[in-house]
Amino acid sequence: MADHYLHLTSTATGRFLTRRLGLPQPQRLRRWTLESPTLDGPLLHLTAGESAISDKLRAILAKIGPEATDRTGHPAGIILDATGITTAAGLGQVHAALHPVVRSLAAGGRVVVIGTPPSPDDHHQAAAQQALEGFVRSLGKEIGKGATAQLLRIPPGAATSAESTLRFLLSPRSAYISGQVIELTDATPDPVADWAAPLSGRTALVTGAARGIGASVASVLARDGATVICLDIPQAEEELTRTAARLGATALPLDITAPDAADRIAAAAPEGLDILVHNAGITRDRRLANMPAERWASVIEVNLDSVLRTTDALLKAGVVNRGGRIVATASIAGIAGNNGQTNYAASKAGIIGLVRSLAPHAAADHGVTVNAVAPGFIETKMTAAVPLFIREAGRRMNSLSQGGLPVDVAETTAWFAQPASSAVNGQIVRVCGQSLLGA
Repeated sequence: MADHYLHLTSTATGRFLTRRLGLPQPQRLRRWTLESPTLDGPLLHLTAGESAISDKLRAILAKIGPEATDRTGHPAGIILDATGITTAAGLGQVHAALHPVVRSLAAGGRVVVIGTPPSPDDHHQAAAQQALEGFVRSLGKEIGKGATAQLLRIPPGAATSAESTLRFLLSPRSAYISGQVIELTDATPDPVADWAAPLSGRTALVTGAARGIGASVASVLARDGATVICLDIPQAEEELTRTAARLGATALPLDITAPDAADRIAAAAPEGLDILVHNAGITRDRRLANMPAERWASVIEVNLDSVLRTTDALLKAGVVNRGGRIVATASIAGIAGNNGQTNYAASKAGIIGLVRSLAPHAAADHGVTVNAVAPGFIETKMTAAVPLFIREAGRRMNSLSQGGLPVDVAETTAWFAQPASSAVNGQIVRVCGQSLLGA
């Protein structure tokens, strides 16, 4: 369903009225297109304190698209290297670096603060680096103009692992992500032969792929070069077949809760899977006092138990190839909770627990990363059926004052899936425009 309020605020009359009434003024977001794949304008590279990675960051920025500069103007992105901040007093250098330039950031611009993991042994360094999280989350809420702010933590000596993440965050692909903290590992990234098709030669399976977010994920993975298998329940076979045909993909009608689901997935991918996307999910909303056991059980079975069971079986059988990627779909409901969704929120919080626990073991034992996207209010047929006032609240209660699109979740999934994202592991990234719920 079209966002008529966003359209209104894109007109001169709408901007005047909403300004006079003190209403939100969302900026229409620019997302990736083949004609416009990068941000419009230079990247401003700043440093607070002493940095051991300044030259490596500069080399990465020189490769990813827009010109990197240390001059002011109207930058499309500001990258602040704060890895050298180790004391509370040093935080003043963060203010000194960004205060003079933050107003000059172009509409729809990006701020990425580079930090390092808080030390378990130096509580002064830990306090200073943790302070950057509160700073970035607050900046994301006040920056306006459709701009976003993120904190990227890079372990000492691992700057070269940041390229895929910086490419993503400093591009139109990350339009609906703000206020996030992403912490890399020191894993060595796998090479990418062609950044226009970074998934070339890789095989991906997407569950719940007939429509909505799943279809968009399958589309973006195919766009980026992957061979895609689209899985959905047999009842959706007609729509699944159309989606697969449009993408040049394979349709696999299969109930992911079936006892032989893992075996049938393995048979559909005889050369193994490089990317496994657990997107299938259902809702059976009702307050706990009014929720029969079967509504609870069905949501837990589809959204969580089938994911656990299938993932375990595919990893044990070696179906997910070394260097593979597992991406699961959580939700901000699993982080903040939601009225009438105790079953759904429990299932999505369970996904977060799965990712955090499995990620280090999957990397060590199988060479596979495990991450999750946590969507907020995404414009789909399901949200279009939500009552008007609840729908409008969902759209406006985030820093960007609008709903996201399925492609926003898909772009995040594709970033997780890249071979160069080996250092992105165990992360839960909210695709919610920095929702005020559980923020």
